Amino acid sequence: QAYSSRKAAAEDPEYVVFNGNASALTGEGALKARVGETVRIYFGNIGPNKVSAFHVIGTIFERVYREGGLAESVQNIQTTAVPPGSASVVEFRLQVPGTYTPVDHSIFRTERGVAGLLNVEGPDAPDIYKKGK
Repeated sequence: QAYSSRKAAAEDPEYVVFNGNASALTGEGALKARVGETVRIYFGNIGPNKVSAFHVIGTIFERVYREGGLAESVQNIQTTAVPPGSASVVEFRLQVPGTYTPVDHSIFRTERGVAGLLNVEGPDAPDIYKKGK
């Protein structure tokens, strides 16, 4: 798309995307992992003006390194706010196979292209879902 100063000043983007393209992390571009692996995602928000609420539906981030710093982390975070011009690193392990969904939890942005999939392969783990576990 051609740059539009009018659209930029309105701060109402037509597209909000992962990896520079609408639905870039779907289909052949979907992320892949195996049960038991630690997944680390480097999430940058190039902005210019909107805060992102990054989350992967189906899991909790075991560690979040905010603003790109790897010296300290916060633990067991569901959604992390990433301001424009900043980045966060998130880590989590997957215990069951399936399709997980990275999103900007400003959820209606999915209609503007910010859609992703994380396809996880591996053995089923039905005991995880039993009461008392």
